[in-house]
Amino acid sequence: MPTTTRPGPTETSPALPVVVIGAGPVGLAAAAHLRDRGLPFVVLEAGTQVGASVREWAHIRTFTPWQHLVDPTAEKLLAPTGWTRPTTPVPPTGGQLAEQYLEPLGALLADDVRLRHRVVALTRDGLDKSRTVGRAERPFLVRVSDDAGRTRDLPARAVIDATGTWERRNPLGAGGLPARGEEDAAEFLVGPLPDVLGRDRSRFAGKRTLVVGGGHSAANTLLSLGLLAREVPGTQVVWAIRGTDPARVYGGGPADELPARGRLGTDLRGLVGSGAVELVTGFATTAIEVTGDTVAVVGTTAAGERRIEGLHQVAAATGFRPDLSILSEVRLDLDPGLEAPRRLAPLIDPAFHSCGTVPPHGHRDLAQPDDGFYVVGMKSYGRAPTFLITTGNEQVRSVVAALAGDLAAADEVQLVLPETGVCSVDATGTDTGGTGTGGTGTGGTGTGGTGGAAGCCGAKTGLDGLTVPAEAHQARPAGTPARGFATGLPGGGRLAELAVTEVGASGNGVGSGAASGCCSG
Repeated sequence: MPTTTRPGPTETSPALPVVVIGAGPVGLAAAAHLRDRGLPFVVLEAGTQVGASVREWAHIRTFTPWQHLVDPTAEKLLAPTGWTRPTTPVPPTGGQLAEQYLEPLGALLADDVRLRHRVVALTRDGLDKSRTVGRAERPFLVRVSDDAGRTRDLPARAVIDATGTWERRNPLGAGGLPARGEEDAAEFLVGPLPDVLGRDRSRFAGKRTLVVGGGHSAANTLLSLGLLAREVPGTQVVWAIRGTDPARVYGGGPADELPARGRLGTDLRGLVGSGAVELVTGFATTAIEVTGDTVAVVGTTAAGERRIEGLHQVAAATGFRPDLSILSEVRLDLDPGLEAPRRLAPLIDPAFHSCGTVPPHGHRDLAQPDDGFYVVGMKSYGRAPTFLITTGNEQVRSVVAALAGDLAAADEVQLVLPETGVCSVDATGTDTGGTGTGGTGTGGTGTGGTGGAAGCCGAKTGLDGLTVPAEAHQARPAGTPARGFATGLPGGGRLAELAVTEVGASGNGVGSGAASGCCSG
């Protein structure tokens, strides 16, 4: 029978540990910074290994080179063990990221990492969310359940929630709810990143598959299905998006400062242009109907209702949302739409920003009304899909510096982000959209066209005094240094030099891209 143990009331003390929830790339980076500053901490991870969620997309190649994935402080701590950051210009797969970086880092921090420990709730010791008097002086209590069914409450000086969003996927329904019949059709649904060319090959070979979604997860699955269709006759691929133009998914192509990310969109454009993928635009899913051995997906379009029939499976690449259930007794200040910290939300809103145009943010924008609690990493972006691991590394550097009392370091700019090349801004700061370029991709030659990425890179951030400079979006003339928009400085930003790693020829594009959302690293 599960048991619960709980310590008596204890005043907040620097001697109590900082609890980091999640042992993914950002959670372990936070732990590295805590170790480097000599602050006691414990990392709680629900999985059986560090990087458990990353391993679920082990077959997917990121579009982010190693130098933008490895946290500098983690690299410094690993150096005495003989570990060196991989020098290959080819971005790693999720499996390589876990095995070559997260595992060594987890081993270094092993004394303070607890695997198979799932956090089920969080509160202030002895005070529910409605109680204010003395709240700041009480430690947090983190309720943890282990794999034996035992629960206990761990006191903590501060809590850093780096649990990500991988376990909370958006439903297919266009209104945010499951489509009618979605639960009944569960056996026909697959996650956002199936291993089409490996473990899951038999499920897709010679079958008709619908991919729903307009992000890089969808693009990865489509490219893999396109290659499978060339190898196995009868394999059919349909792609449905809510928008009327896929230009934003295609991205900036050669203008993207992460070459692998640019090639992902270029190859997808070629696949659609060749006719290997049937593209359905302006489609909002309303229902799923099981019809024997197949399903039909029903949706609305500008022309009325449309049915996509004869489907053997549906890949739902519709994005992710944060799981806030463990935070029901924590005082939060979240944007009602994105479910991101309120100060951060307008800086990351995908209606105005790509992952390369996120304005400065750090501990001040991540802090919550319960002093000492921070949401970082992908979860800090709420429902926005524009997160990069590079940004998460900077977030935790700033947060840990603040917890150490080093506000000067917490507010210091130490990051530049590579632009997507999706759109440009004219001299007046107006979002003009980017110009797409044709290219040879999997299954054939793509066709050129206007990018039409309106709204992707708007200049205004939504917060007074924080404006993305137009130069951050303008096309870079040939031969000039690449530049990205710096993050981490409250109240302003600057452009800084960015070293760009060139990767080899495009090939078929399979395996390029991100694990989730628009820009995840």
